[in-house]
Amino acid sequence: MTTNPPSYPQVRLKHGRDKAARNRHPWVFSGAIERIEGEPAPGAAVDVVTSRGDFIARGLFNPASQIAVRLHAWDPSEHLDDAYWRRALACAIAARCDPGGDDPWLPTGGRRLVNAESDGLPGLVVDAYGEWVVLQALTLGIDVRKAAIVAALVDVLAAAGRAPAGIYERSDVDVRAKEALAPTVGVRYGEAPPDRVVIDEPGPADQALRFEVDVRAGHKTGFYLDQRLNRRRVAAWCRGRTVLNVFSYTGGFAVQALAAGARRVVNVDTSEAVLDGARRNLEANGLACEPADLVEADGFSHLRRCRALGESFDAVILDPPKLAASAGQVERAARAYKDANRVALQILRPGGILATFSCSGRVSADLFQKIVFAAAVDAGRDPQIVARLGQPPDHPVRLGFPEGEYLTGLICRDTPPVAGAGG
Repeated sequence: MTTNPPSYPQVRLKHGRDKAARNRHPWVFSGAIERIEGEPAPGAAVDVVTSRGDFIARGLFNPASQIAVRLHAWDPSEHLDDAYWRRALACAIAARCDPGGDDPWLPTGGRRLVNAESDGLPGLVVDAYGEWVVLQALTLGIDVRKAAIVAALVDVLAAAGRAPAGIYERSDVDVRAKEALAPTVGVRYGEAPPDRVVIDEPGPADQALRFEVDVRAGHKTGFYLDQRLNRRRVAAWCRGRTVLNVFSYTGGFAVQALAAGARRVVNVDTSEAVLDGARRNLEANGLACEPADLVEADGFSHLRRCRALGESFDAVILDPPKLAASAGQVERAARAYKDANRVALQILRPGGILATFSCSGRVSADLFQKIVFAAAVDAGRDPQIVARLGQPPDHPVRLGFPEGEYLTGLICRDTPPVAGAGG
């Protein structure tokens, strides 16, 4: 007996507003919609069609969001059923298991398994910390399908030889409010994770460095996995140097820098709890940690305090939180980035290293470079860019979704005047 494929309500786009969807951009904004044919329930699958009714793609509908449809499939034969989630998750996870890369997924390490839109799964983030998996459902369409997604995750990871001990949900991010969703956390499969999950991260000469991860309440899903490779690259420039690590969180850059041979790292963060985590991470790796190396303070204020006291460093690392969540916040964020980088350069010793980052997707790499250049001019310094940094391979950026590129960084080396120069 042949079963007819399901039919879907249609979201018809206005004339001339279908180019982005046809080019596989996964967002359909409410302002691009001419009308909705049928009565799709919030979170339901819908077909997005041109003004003439031609099929473009299939996605998940949320009338309460400015992004009314998140597109998943451009093939009309693809149905967003349980089998689809299993195939999509298997594809994303297989990419992380690829042994050909230079950043292996250690059995005891951390890895992003699903990077939302850039893995073709808008609204879904999945991170692994050893045998523990953390899930974030960022959209209504994903939220109402969590049970099927969790079941598929368990099957796919088991098939890959990485069966999880437990899956914990951390859907407690601000973006859910835009989908009219309340925060939700808790165990979704298996055992509850321990208070602190311990993972390994490759260090200098592939030395295994240990980090504690608070998957229940830590930033993001517990750790900044997106800075994994950047920590090693910055650390290589810190050998033999005294380092100021601003916005340090639990000391990821500090552990890597000291393991690479830095003479001293001072960590600055606003939270006593995360600084205590930094201390534990340093001690777990047998690295020096004096009380004076853990400073509870606002990063911007502490930079100015160092300048006022005449303190200087051989290297400064700036990794602030997201400063621009919307286009309207970019100008203010640019001023904050410029201020921090200007002061960092002013307290940098001649020939020193500035490693500076932005995780504000609204601030492009080009704009960020211009901001750092303006800061250098104001500081009277003339640094060189020696490395450009970004997201690791497990945080890919789909070409059709440039918004997925949010992390940009520069390693800059100060170039002091040549001794004896002049007429």
